[in-house]
Amino acid sequence: MIERLNKIKSLAVAQIVEVNDFDSLNELKVRTLGRKGEITMLLRGLKDLNGQERIEAGRAANEIKDNLEKLIDAKTAELKARELEHKLKEERIDISLPGLPLPLGGKHPITMIADEIKNIFIGLGFSIAEGPEIESDYYNFEALNMPRNHPARDMQDTFYINEEMLLRTHTSPVQVRTMEKMAPQIPVKIIVPGKVYRKDDDATHSPMFNQVEGLLIDKNITFANLKGTLMLFAQRIFGEEVRVRYRPSFFPFTEPSAEMDISCVQCQGKGCRMCSHTGWLEILGAGMVNPRVLQYGGYDPEKVTGFAFGMGIERIAMLKYGINDLRLFFDNDKRFLKQF
Repeated sequence: MIERLNKIKSLAVAQIVEVNDFDSLNELKVRTLGRKGEITMLLRGLKDLNGQERIEAGRAANEIKDNLEKLIDAKTAELKARELEHKLKEERIDISLPGLPLPLGGKHPITMIADEIKNIFIGLGFSIAEGPEIESDYYNFEALNMPRNHPARDMQDTFYINEEMLLRTHTSPVQVRTMEKMAPQIPVKIIVPGKVYRKDDDATHSPMFNQVEGLLIDKNITFANLKGTLMLFAQRIFGEEVRVRYRPSFFPFTEPSAEMDISCVQCQGKGCRMCSHTGWLEILGAGMVNPRVLQYGGYDPEKVTGFAFGMGIERIAMLKYGINDLRLFFDNDKRFLKQF
């Protein structure tokens, strides 16, 4: 029996050396050491041996089983190490290669124009003021000389939260809020960029858009000061060759009021489809601050005067970049945005 055990051992050792995968190694282990393996089946014949032979055969069998189990464990560890090495080679990252390029973002065209407008007026000594987008009816309308049931409110129909609170229709409420804080100090010299809301939705209007409001209050401010300031602004935005004109208009919070046009940026005033063959494009509304608005803000209209203006940032961007549909600014189409 001992001789047969040694033959099984010699054959198993040779096979363990040659095996190269886990499945074959496991098959060898079951065939040799399993419950129905060669050694187990051979040991069932111990009952036929006499006492001393049984002891020697049992001792030899246990030693062979221990040796084979150690060899199999060592082979298992060797195969695992080989598999890990192969996996590491397959998954190795070559750190000497350049990384994948990351797409760089850029400023939205609305942000670019807003920054340009702010920089122009900051250079003229204006400071930036801000206010809440959820505004009271008082600041949005009444303090701007638009009492309840005033027909001018129809032009700025908006989104109401309740009877007293709404989404602001313009940034003009910040004018009154700033005057209340500063009165009776002068000068007041601010621009107010921000989002505003109205019930509009078409190619040239949006229910949410961006606006810049301007306000200057001081002694002896005249319409000439307004014209000079806005002329300089137009030249900085659209170029030195641009021409401007003013048309009488009506705003409850300014008196007198005017619409400001610039010569068409596409045809230079000759007439084209963009300007409806008039040679002019409207860009903003402006005027001298209404005395009643000055009073709401805490200033004496007998001692100070002022001018105000307001423009849509999208409108300026559309004219400057030749964009014909306002909705392109909000579609998040990369093909459009990458042009800027």
